[in-house]
Amino acid sequence: MKTMLRYSAAVGLLLVAFVAQADYLQTQNLFSATPPAEADTVVVLVPLSTDSSPAAPAVGSAETVAQFQRAVEAQAFTGALGEQFEVLAPAGMNAKRLIALGVGDGAALQRADAESVGAALALHLATRPSSTVAVNTGLLPQNDSHSALVAAVAHGADLANYRFDRYKSAPEPRPAQTYHWLVSDPQAAEARYAQLRALAEGVFTARELTNLPGSDGYPAAFADHVRQRLEPLGITITVLTPKQILQEGMEALYGVSRGSQHGSHLLIAQWRGSKDAPIALVGKGITFDSGGYNLKLDAESLLAMTGDKAGAAAVAGTLEALARQRAPVNVVGIMPLSQNAVSGTAQLPGDVVTSASGITIEIANTDAEGRLVLADGIWYAREKFKPRVIADIATLTGSKVRALGRDYAAVFSTDDALVDSVTQAGELTRERVWRLPLGPYEKIIESTVADIRNTGSPGAQAGAVFLQQFAGDTPWVHVDMAGNGRYDATSKPPLTGATGYGVRLLTEWVTLYANSTAE
Repeated sequence: MKTMLRYSAAVGLLLVAFVAQADYLQTQNLFSATPPAEADTVVVLVPLSTDSSPAAPAVGSAETVAQFQRAVEAQAFTGALGEQFEVLAPAGMNAKRLIALGVGDGAALQRADAESVGAALALHLATRPSSTVAVNTGLLPQNDSHSALVAAVAHGADLANYRFDRYKSAPEPRPAQTYHWLVSDPQAAEARYAQLRALAEGVFTARELTNLPGSDGYPAAFADHVRQRLEPLGITITVLTPKQILQEGMEALYGVSRGSQHGSHLLIAQWRGSKDAPIALVGKGITFDSGGYNLKLDAESLLAMTGDKAGAAAVAGTLEALARQRAPVNVVGIMPLSQNAVSGTAQLPGDVVTSASGITIEIANTDAEGRLVLADGIWYAREKFKPRVIADIATLTGSKVRALGRDYAAVFSTDDALVDSVTQAGELTRERVWRLPLGPYEKIIESTVADIRNTGSPGAQAGAVFLQQFAGDTPWVHVDMAGNGRYDATSKPPLTGATGYGVRLLTEWVTLYANSTAE
């Protein structure tokens, strides 16, 4: 059921801006067995050497190689992961600079490490004038994974080259280099890079949606942004309005936006790449969270609440990545969207709402609203699509941050195989997760006035146990990504704004899960 919604001229202008900025990268990546005729920058990827100086690359003339070796010795360069040095006006070359970039143990180089190398290269070149970059990969092991690792380096550079600058009156020029990656099998590298570029586009969409201010990324506008981005890819989009949400009995979702002029919406996106039963992804989309009557009192925390839609953004980005990859999977994304505001019509502490599943909920704290929208979102996925598995993702609890910090998301499930597959996906992508227990915490959300309440202690477990009530008999896993959605001062690479966390994790997990449970 597809609903035609009437939107204001303001929303239309926002959509034009969103589409106009959808081409996030101005860099190009070309793969070839021969170097370009001219390059102002030459980069050599150098593996770690522990007992002697790193091998000299086959670049330039004998004079170039000799200068490179002298520079290696002067810098005490070993090729450790991320280590780098630069030679200006290298002898025997027309290039303006020669850069050596360490990749660590070449034989043990993993995809995530290769991506970090690419990010380091992109950030290094962002502060230097360069237009044509030739990257020599000849010192890396020439094995079956060579092309895939080179593509991963290029992918890492792409991720680091994203800029959120739509609100800058005079934005700085975005990186616009053309990278020439010298590989022995250009076709294999190009094919792998195409898959990773599709993934990067999904990450960029998630970052863009998460970064949107609350007044521009409210529920209806968020849904429109996603429609404009995903529908041309063959993804089916359906949007339920506040009235339709009430007609479905989703009071938990509806109630969170009662204090805002921007009512709750339910955004459904489906990529039908196979005829298998769908995999359902449910993402929390609180487009701005004031806390409601349990008002957030810390100014910095309140400012960060534009990022409370990062779970829904991750689901949208995952659908985009899978569609761009033409992945042979059937995936449905459910994004319950609300804006948690304070007004005379807002939900009150102590109110009781009835979820679409029939479970009644005591609103013990209006700032524990994310689990309310997810409750109806999970129910909708289960009842309307009969999925073989449900995974939800949300910036849900501060308790998760206190327990695990920002390096890991928390994962909850009673299904060991599900946890193992999510953990494996996290290790492959370095969007890591750590399992926290669901039991023995069954009673921590008991209410004296309703079936359950929306708070409890420990906090991360209370959120997970609450959501578990709505999955029914469907295999279910919950990812609490609180703290993972934004870069901070300690982030590596040192970027700012939204991370797009969850897109790479979920895209990898969907593929792993679909392959392991193929019908």
